[in-house]
Amino acid sequence: MLDKIQGGLIGVAVGDALGATTEFMTKDEIKAQYGKVTEIIGGGVWGLAQGETTDDTAMTLAVVKGIMANPNDPIEEIGKEFLLWEKTDPVDIGITIRTVFGNYKGDWFQAAEEAHHQLGGLSAGNGTLMRCLPIALAYSEQTKIDEISITQSKMTHYDDLASEACVIYNRIAKRLLEGESLHQAIQTEIKHTRYESNYEAEPDCPPDGYVVHTMKWVLYWLTNCETFEEVVVGATNAGHDSDTVAAIAGGLKGMEVGYRNIPAKLSNALLEQRSLLDYAERLYEIRNKEC
Repeated sequence: MLDKIQGGLIGVAVGDALGATTEFMTKDEIKAQYGKVTEIIGGGVWGLAQGETTDDTAMTLAVVKGIMANPNDPIEEIGKEFLLWEKTDPVDIGITIRTVFGNYKGDWFQAAEEAHHQLGGLSAGNGTLMRCLPIALAYSEQTKIDEISITQSKMTHYDDLASEACVIYNRIAKRLLEGESLHQAIQTEIKHTRYESNYEAEPDCPPDGYVVHTMKWVLYWLTNCETFEEVVVGATNAGHDSDTVAAIAGGLKGMEVGYRNIPAKLSNALLEQRSLLDYAERLYEIRNKEC
């Protein structure tokens, strides 16, 4: 199980670092500039160093640290970690989350609702889906996973579509930790939801920041790719919000294959690899205590 938990966190970071190079680009622009991105090289719109990650990994680690600080009720601590991260002046903060930070005066949920209205009702971004995996890694009880997944989403994204995606995603992750195959876990959890499909064809939407589009593309890559590398490379070279799609898909695929089966050329390129593995061990310890 530790290998799967490590694979989840490393998978998120690898997808993030790989996809950040092509974020906001189109397929044709990626092909013209890079041919095909298959290794972590940095650069991109944020001018990243090789192996550097973006807000996807940073906010995932904020959730990890919040859980570590108070496993029984981590929401307040997660909020503190969000604020600490914002103080580092990160280059990449999503529009919704940036708006929430501007509104925050001690109540995350009020700030999120205000942001929702300020953005014309458009708060169904993928910023909570990208960071929610640690909840499924740290807890074993379904009710608790669902509850915390929803609450951490509502801290910044008022729209129910965002929290709905987090619940489905973390239910898939829970099944993976219990030994179920990725394909079976996906098919079980998307049944009778807006995401029910066989995903034989590419989704008829761009892989952008709208959480429904993001989730459909994540499910597409996970359904149609055999290896971890195929999943994250595929998402990376599709462009648009490529770092987030690759991170979210990489988290589940990394869990399925385990850390030891993620290509070393990708995991070893991460600047944060050692700390990610250490955080995974802490989540594993918390999960064992919960059980």
